Amino acid sequence: MNFKYVGPLVLLAAIVIGDQIRINRPNHKYRLTVEVETPAGVKSAAGIMAVHPDRSYSRGGKTRTRGDAVFVDLGGGKNLVALLAHIDKSLELDEINYVALRAYKAAGQNVSFSQMSRMTGAVPVTGEVIPVLVSFADPADPASARRVPPNEVEGALGKGYRLRGISAEVVPNGLWPLDFGGSLGDPVTRGIEARLPWLNGADDAAGRALQAAGLPTAEAIDSKDAFTRK
Repeated sequence: MNFKYVGPLVLLAAIVIGDQIRINRPNHKYRLTVEVETPAGVKSAAGIMAVHPDRSYSRGGKTRTRGDAVFVDLGGGKNLVALLAHIDKSLELDEINYVALRAYKAAGQNVSFSQMSRMTGAVPVTGEVIPVLVSFADPADPASARRVPPNEVEGALGKGYRLRGISAEVVPNGLWPLDFGGSLGDPVTRGIEARLPWLNGADDAAGRALQAAGLPTAEAIDSKDAFTRK
């Protein structure tokens, strides 16, 4: 073996790996927590989202979020799901990228997007920053979806049910791609496809769920993106 090439090859490999880390490492991660008061006590669930800006050389992409909708099992066959979507004139899929940023700003912290990874502590997610909430009478049936306005949870789910609150908290980015948990950083939360098995189907079951919930969608969107982003 000609060892004179080892040094340059190692250096080249380090440059390539470092560049991939720069491109693919999220700008920040945040934990989205949903808490619901029920007749049996407070039920909650949380999911970690990773927000990735476009750092590619072509600059042809856009900021994107990786993660799953947050499914809160309320017991007794009831549930509440925070989608990866908001409502403007139609279903808006990009606002999920800025939930944590807007929540910290609303809490009085004047932070820029590039500074988000430095933030600590949980802040409330309120008003228009709250993602679309839906509930499924039968999680196995996308047509059983119903939209649940944040201030009308009791009307949708029954007496004694109320949205206690939604919060966002920036968590450590970890060491991409080794963010397996613990000191390496919390990985993006997955599991919505186990809760809503029809998401794995070949047809547009996600679109049927959004339609059943009365959510106006633009033709260009991928309906499944309201539930999961890879």
